[in-house]
Amino acid sequence: QGTSGTTGKPTWTAYSKADVDRWADLCARFLVSGGLTSEMTVQISFGFGLFTGGFGLHNGIQRVGAGIIPLSSGNSARQVMTMQDLQPEVLICTPSYALYLAEALKEKNALDSLKLQRGIFGAEPWTEEMRSQIQQKLNIKAFDIYGLSEIMGPGVSCECEHQCGMHIAEDHFIAEIIDPVTLQPLPWGEVGELVFTTITKEGLPLLRYRTRDLTSITIEKCECGRTTARMFKCKGRTDDML
Repeated sequence: QGTSGTTGKPTWTAYSKADVDRWADLCARFLVSGGLTSEMTVQISFGFGLFTGGFGLHNGIQRVGAGIIPLSSGNSARQVMTMQDLQPEVLICTPSYALYLAEALKEKNALDSLKLQRGIFGAEPWTEEMRSQIQQKLNIKAFDIYGLSEIMGPGVSCECEHQCGMHIAEDHFIAEIIDPVTLQPLPWGEVGELVFTTITKEGLPLLRYRTRDLTSITIEKCECGRTTARMFKCKGRTDDML
């Protein structure tokens, strides 16, 4: 797999067979925590290719046993037609594209004829204001998911039904928050740079990898009953990259 190459050149990442199996399990775990069941159908509007989102979530949905529409990104007219024809309950894409699709669906007067219930959105930072817009315009519940190619693509953390932070898979990743200047660890709850150590990854194991993402982490028990650490939406980057 490879990153999108925002800084110019992609970062290439290798996955062993065991990595791919674990990755599928992690994506399945987080999709279920966001309400996915085997009776649902999911439209994947992430790109399939070197980008980790498409294949990673595809494999996770297979583990859950839900139906998959591997549509890939772009071609909004086709996206709308597919939603009308195949009636997926779940949409996966970037949050900005979800808003774009909402407008395309509105133009076609197609919103009321859909069965969409929820959406899994990631691959770019988005605000709570964007969440409110997506939920209102598509009449769905919108969940945030976090991952990066170097660590495990999507499946590192995801929101549950309570939408109060993304649960980190602490049996696979050790998360820290550090001061990006001094590199010293910060207390839970303070905003700093997110750092990950992989516990189970074989193809590219990493120790204290700096993500450059700015966020905070809480270790308080979630309303859903899960006790894993939760990270909140990223507030920016230490390298000013968009």
